[in-house]
This record gives sequence, C-alpha cells and structure tokens, in this order.
Amino acid sequence: MSETTVQTFRIAPKQNGDAEIRRLPPHRIVLALIGLGLIAASIFFLRWDWLPNYYDLIMQGLWRTIWILVVTCVLGFLLAVPLGLAQAAGPKIVAVPARIFCTVIRGTPLLLQLWLLYYGLGSLFPQYPWIRDSELWPYLRQAWPYAVLALTLSYAGYEGEVMRGAFAGVPKGQLEAARAFGMRRFTILRRIWLPQAIHRALPTLAGEAVLQLKATPLVATITVIDLYAVASRVRQDTFITYEPLLLLAAGYLVITGIIVFLFRRLERLIPSKLG
Repeated sequence: MSETTVQTFRIAPKQNGDAEIRRLPPHRIVLALIGLGLIAASIFFLRWDWLPNYYDLIMQGLWRTIWILVVTCVLGFLLAVPLGLAQAAGPKIVAVPARIFCTVIRGTPLLLQLWLLYYGLGSLFPQYPWIRDSELWPYLRQAWPYAVLALTLSYAGYEGEVMRGAFAGVPKGQLEAARAFGMRRFTILRRIWLPQAIHRALPTLAGEAVLQLKATPLVATITVIDLYAVASRVRQDTFITYEPLLLLAAGYLVITGIIVFLFRRLERLIPSKLG
C-alpha cells in the first residue's frame, strides 16, 4: 500500500502538468505563432535603416506622450471626483453646473475643444499687454499647455459621469450607519464613500485611460511633438510609410499593456488599503 501511495504522489505532478498544458487554448497558440511570424517578417523584410537617425526624436515623442497621458489623467481624475460628488449628492447650485460641464464635454469632439482652446485663447492672450508681460507668457505662447488643458477637461468630463455613478452605487445603508456612529461628513467621504466609489469605477477608469492614450495623437494638430507627430515626420522625410506606423502601433500597445497591468494591481490593492 505504501509503495502504491508513493508512486501516486510521484505521478501526480506529472499529470497536473500535462493537464495544464492541455488547458492551453489552441487559439492562443495560433495567435502567438502569428505574432512571432509578423515580428520576424517586420525585422527581416522591412526597412529600419532610418531608425538610428530618428532615435532621439522618437524618445522625445515617447516621453512627451507618456507625460501628457499621466498628467492629464491625474489632473482630470482630481477634477472628476468633485464633479461626480456634486452630481450625486450636491445641491442644485453645484450639481447643475457640474452636469452641464460633463454634458458639454461629452457632447463635443475633443479635436474641436483642442482647437477652440489653442486658436481661441492662444490668439486672445497676445492682445492683453499684462498677459504678455507676465511670467506665464513664455508658457502660454507654447502649444503644450493648451493640449494639457483640453485633454484634462475631456478626461474630467467623462470621468465625472463615471464617478457620479460610482458614488451613487455605494449602498446608502453604510453611509447612514456611519452617520449614526457620529462620523463627520468628511470622515465618511474619506474612509467609506470615496474608497468604495473608486473601487467601483476602476475598471471603467482603466478603459478611459486607454482611450485617453488614443486621444493624445490629436495634440500633433497644434504642433506638439508626441509619438504620432514623430511617425508623421519620419514618413514625410523618408517617404517610408509602414515601418513608422508599425513602430507607432507597437509603442501604443506597450503603453496600453502597462496601463491595464497597473489598474489591475490597483483593483487588488485599493480594497485592502482604503476599503
């Protein structure tokens, strides 16, 4: 009996390993092989001799894309929280303007908002001497502040509606119980309402962050050098089309994978840290 038991324990790991191998879906194997084939074809059959000449510009565009994405998402989320809270529980004097802001932002194209800020405010500011003589003028005459402002407002408009639903989705019984224990409103918001709302909104926030990344190429229309602008410049200088676009797609895919990974980590950490 003991020998049979020992043999069973020795064979079990092998059987489990075979079962895990069998569980691997065939379509994933096919997709992985196709991906490896495309990578090999791209390396050996396409032109990449231009890459060293534009390496520094590509790194600059990549850094600016990531910088704009992070800054606008952080600022937009900080603005979205009060927008969502105002719509979910605020008085009409703050709920109505918040609702109007979210409606206008969500109802108009981002490209239109970007051009209105850049060509509108950008052409209006030089008419005032006190603005031209201020310390902010070296920044206001550049394009990137208007890009950051437009993307921040756009992200806040969409996330404000998401946070409104997240705040409304928190069970009211928990808030009433906290009030019954004598907790102050700010304490309830900080320890109960906001953490649960953020946790509920995280999957949607991850999707919106990916959409924000896809919106960053619009800043190239107002002369901001991002990753898309670099690819366009390479195409104009060298008349090479597919290679810069493939490199651009690969860069966006990598950044998207990082975004998804970070938000999944946050989904695991936030309930234990803040809930």
